Amino acid sequence: MSKETSKIAYVFIDGNNFYHNVKQMIKPSYVDFVKLSDFVCSFFECKRKLSIYYNSVPSIKDGELMYYNHMKFLSEIKELPKFEVKTRKLQRHSTQEVLEDKRGIIDSLDFCDNCQPLAETMCFDCIGNVKKREKGIDVMIAVDMIDLCLIKNKCDFCILISGDADYIHALDLIKKSKKDVATASIPKGYANELRKSHKYFIISRNALIDNCLKDFKTCRKQ
Repeated sequence: MSKETSKIAYVFIDGNNFYHNVKQMIKPSYVDFVKLSDFVCSFFECKRKLSIYYNSVPSIKDGELMYYNHMKFLSEIKELPKFEVKTRKLQRHSTQEVLEDKRGIIDSLDFCDNCQPLAETMCFDCIGNVKKREKGIDVMIAVDMIDLCLIKNKCDFCILISGDADYIHALDLIKKSKKDVATASIPKGYANELRKSHKYFIISRNALIDNCLKDFKTCRKQ
């Protein structure tokens, strides 16, 4: 591993993206996010000033146990050194709500009596069981990266832990200002566009286990 330099980094962690990808490798609750952040910064030869963990918050209606476990998880991250947590509510949409929205759109188009049933059938058949979705986290992360790295000039290095290609434009803008930009992710879900556009670090399962787990957790290597 390369020796750290004097470059100061902010680490932006897309919590939902990381969770859904890493759970295919190990239990997400085993990960020590301080170790993960510092491990990634060490790879890019910089020093971590702050990590910001972004995550959606479920409704208690999704289940009390899941809700309170998630809130406990976020509270633990908030207590980590040089860490902040930012959240948005996980939006809930029932299938009936979506159907009503689509029906209103179709009614506004003023179809004839023959076309109206056909349009409704084609539209409604494509609607699945919509329960809940994350909305706004990616925008929040992109805005914070631009604000903290460019406008407020808080760091020399912007590091994003996510495999989502939606952040490319924000990263491109930061890079144009002569800031260092990089992404890191486990192999699963790591968009090729991100790796083509900026410095990147693929975190293997063995690297994650050897460097980024909580001290009391062990995980058998496969």
